[in-house]
Amino acid sequence: MCHTAGVEHAEVPLDTQNIALSIPTKILKRIKVIAARRGVSVSGLLTRLLEDFALREEGYRQAMEDHLATLKSISELGTGGVIRWNREKLHER
Repeated sequence: MCHTAGVEHAEVPLDTQNIALSIPTKILKRIKVIAARRGVSVSGLLTRLLEDFALREEGYRQAMEDHLATLKSISELGTGGVIRWNREKLHER
């Protein structure tokens, strides 16, 4: 197992596809240093970071879908379906 940003990753071979990236030279130099410190290639580092990003995005999407489903299932929020207030009453002092 390897760890990136607190997330465990199983080290399993993946089908890979090469892509071309245009990265500013200054950033690439910094990324190469970070990858070397971690003992991984730039490709391996970016793969792990992108995997983490995809997992977070999928988790966020699922949480949002679950939340919206919960909101749809709540029909009255304890009001009995009747609104007994208006803006002026809420702001009376």
